[in-house]
Amino acid sequence: MTRGISQSLLLAVRERDSAVGVSLSRREIEVLEHVARGETSKEIASALGIGERTVNWHIAQAFARLGAGSRSEAVALAMERGIVRRSNDSRTTP
Repeated sequence: MTRGISQSLLLAVRERDSAVGVSLSRREIEVLEHVARGETSKEIASALGIGERTVNWHIAQAFARLGAGSRSEAVALAMERGIVRRSNDSRTTP
């Protein structure tokens, strides 16, 4: 039964990703969540235990996939598509 639930969740995630037309990596989403909080690349790097250049690479990848030209636009597009939520949003699913 657990396997059936896992497969159902995986299908739901795939449907969501295809519905929004954008597939970001988990790390790109995680970085965008920090960007949404107004954190700098240096602060994000420290929080995630990765280099600042790596953070900037993930941000650039997210920009390209979302078609964004700035951090604020990337966050707005990600929120609009349900990829990133506001920090006070209590929903458990995107």
